[in-house]
Amino acid sequence: MADKLGIYVHIPFCRSKCDYCDFYSLAGREDRMDDYLKALLVHIRESAPLARRCQVDTVYLGGGTPSLFGEKRLRALLGGIQKRFDLSRDAEITVECNPDSVDVRRLLALRRCGVNRISLGIQSACDRELASLGRIHTFAQAKAAVAAARSAKIRNLSLDLIYGLPGQDLAAWQRTVEAVLALKPEHLSCYGLKVESGTPLDRRVIRGERLPDDDAQAEMYLWTVDRLAKAGYLQYEISNFARAGFQSRHNLKYWMGRPYIGFGPGAHSDFGGRRYSFLSDLDLYISRVLGGGSLVDESELIPQRERGSEYLMLRLRTTRGIEEWEYRREFCMNFDPIEQKLAEYEHHGWAARHDRRWQLTPQGFLLSNRLIGELLEVQESATPAQLPLRLRQEAVPARTEGG
Repeated sequence: MADKLGIYVHIPFCRSKCDYCDFYSLAGREDRMDDYLKALLVHIRESAPLARRCQVDTVYLGGGTPSLFGEKRLRALLGGIQKRFDLSRDAEITVECNPDSVDVRRLLALRRCGVNRISLGIQSACDRELASLGRIHTFAQAKAAVAAARSAKIRNLSLDLIYGLPGQDLAAWQRTVEAVLALKPEHLSCYGLKVESGTPLDRRVIRGERLPDDDAQAEMYLWTVDRLAKAGYLQYEISNFARAGFQSRHNLKYWMGRPYIGFGPGAHSDFGGRRYSFLSDLDLYISRVLGGGSLVDESELIPQRERGSEYLMLRLRTTRGIEEWEYRREFCMNFDPIEQKLAEYEHHGWAARHDRRWQLTPQGFLLSNRLIGELLEVQESATPAQLPLRLRQEAVPARTEGG
C-alpha cells in the first residue's frame, strides 16, 4: 500500500494585510500571479518523482487569500497536482477563502476541479470587531459567502473565528458564536488572538490599546468548548471542532506527525525524514524556480529522539493524546517519568487518562505551552529504556508459514 502524503501550496496574495497577520502574504502584487503559477507548476513537476511511492490524500491551498488567485489559475494548479501526483479518489481538497472574494460562480468552478472543502475566514460576527482587525469584509458578506458555498454544493465548510479581540467581552464573543452556529458549518476553528511581534496590532498594543486579558480569554475558551459540544461539534484539537467525520484530514497530518510537502515562498515540508522550508520571498521563489538556484531557507534531518519530542508536543494538542505503547514502540524511550508527570497533571484537572491513553483537558489546553514544555524537560532528562518484556514480546511479529 502506498504511503499517504499531504500537499500544501502557499498562495501569498491578499487584497490587504490584516493587522494581526504575520504570515508571509503580500497586497498589491497581482502583477506576479501568472509568473507565480508558472513557477508552482515547474516546482510541482520537478518534485513529484520524489513522491512516486506515495499517494496524496489531502491537498490544502492556504495563504494569503487563495480565492484571490482566480479560478482559472487555481484550476491549472490543481490540474498540475492531479497530473503529477497519485491523487486518491477520495482526497480532501481544501481552499481557503475570504468572504469578499467568493461567489456562487467561483465556488462552482472550484468544485468542478475537485475542491470539496472550503475554509472561510469569518473571524467575527461584529462589523466593528472586524474593522478593528483590518478585515475588509462584513458579517453580511460572510453569510452571503456561506450561502454561495451551499448553492455550489460544498458540503464540507469550515469557518474560522478569533476571540480576545479589541473591545470584546464574553457576551460579544457569545453573540458571534451563536450567529455562526446558525450558519450550520461542518467545522469550526476558534483561535485566541495572539499579538505577533512587528505587526500593526503589535504597534497598537505598544501605544496602549487594551485587549482582553488571559483570564478573559480563558473564560471565552472554556465557554466555547462547552457550547460547541452541546451543539454537536466534537473538539479534536486545541482550537478545532467538527461534526462527526468532518475533522480536517490535512491539519491532522501536522498534529499526528504525518508527511507533507509544501510549495511556495515560506512553505514548510516534513518529508523523507527531513524538515525544510523555502525562502519567504515571492520574487526570489519565482526567479530561482524558473532560472535556477536554491529555494531552501532551512533544512534539517530529524533524529529519532527529536521525533519523540514532536510526538509529545503535537499529539498533546489533540484530544487523541498520547499512549505508552505508541511512545515506547516508536521511540524506544522510557515513558515512566512522563506518566508520573501526567499523573500530577491529572490531580490538578489538567490531564485525563482513558484506558492507556493520556490527553489534556480543556483546562490543560489553556496551559498547554507550559505543560508540554515541562514534559519535554522530563523527556530530555530521561534515559532511553528497553521496552518492558511484555511489550517486547508483543512487538515481535508472528512467524508466517514458509518464513
